[in-house]
Amino acid sequence: MTTTIEHQASAKRPRVHEQLIHVLLKRIIRGEMAVGAKLSTERALAAEFQVNRATVREALRYLENLDLIAIRQGDGAYVKNFLQSRNPETAKALMHVDDAMRYEILTAILEVRRINSPEVAYAAALKRSPAHLQQLEKVACHSPDIPILERDKSVHHIIGIACGNILQVLMTNFYEDFFYDFGHLYFQSDQNITRSEAFHRDIYDAIREQNAGMARDIMRDVLQYAENAVLETSARNAVTKYVAVEEHLETNTNA
Repeated sequence: MTTTIEHQASAKRPRVHEQLIHVLLKRIIRGEMAVGAKLSTERALAAEFQVNRATVREALRYLENLDLIAIRQGDGAYVKNFLQSRNPETAKALMHVDDAMRYEILTAILEVRRINSPEVAYAAALKRSPAHLQQLEKVACHSPDIPILERDKSVHHIIGIACGNILQVLMTNFYEDFFYDFGHLYFQSDQNITRSEAFHRDIYDAIREQNAGMARDIMRDVLQYAENAVLETSARNAVTKYVAVEEHLETNTNA
């Protein structure tokens, strides 16, 4: 069986190797390629997807980096259990599987962020330096010209650094980079923009006063609010998409 991958250039269309990654990723996650199964050879995959072997090799290296396959020199590539992946970037990759997986991963990451980030804010309030406070004040209170999504990401990043735990900083970066890709679901609402601007000021005040308990509560409240808003918007968009597909199918059937 030959699977055709689009080659036309487009600013919005993934590159060829990325399209190949998405196809193989779906096969692995959906169980179409069982754990321990050996992938076809590079030559066979190139023929199946009508791409060159360099493209196949690049896609396989990426899947190996995600800990989804194991490449054994001179033997081939074997499917691994994606639930045993040690690369957090796997979560982002899973967003490309289908709408159900996209929603599940989005829900999971927002939940983990809500559980973890309030403790980061708590620690930041206790450990912040005058330099951290100055940076936070500038972004949270005196930067209206910075787009709200960029401003919100910077506020969380500064709080992460101020907590003094390098692992928490890296985890905060992961959450915020992830949320950055879906922030439009939240910030398309003027009400949510206003809510975030108030959060920026409130969290700054709590950290300035070194009121750790208040900082934790403020962070928890805004993340719960944001989580609900993003998931509601995501679910609403999924329904809209489903209705549009159904209408399209009905129109084609009646044509």
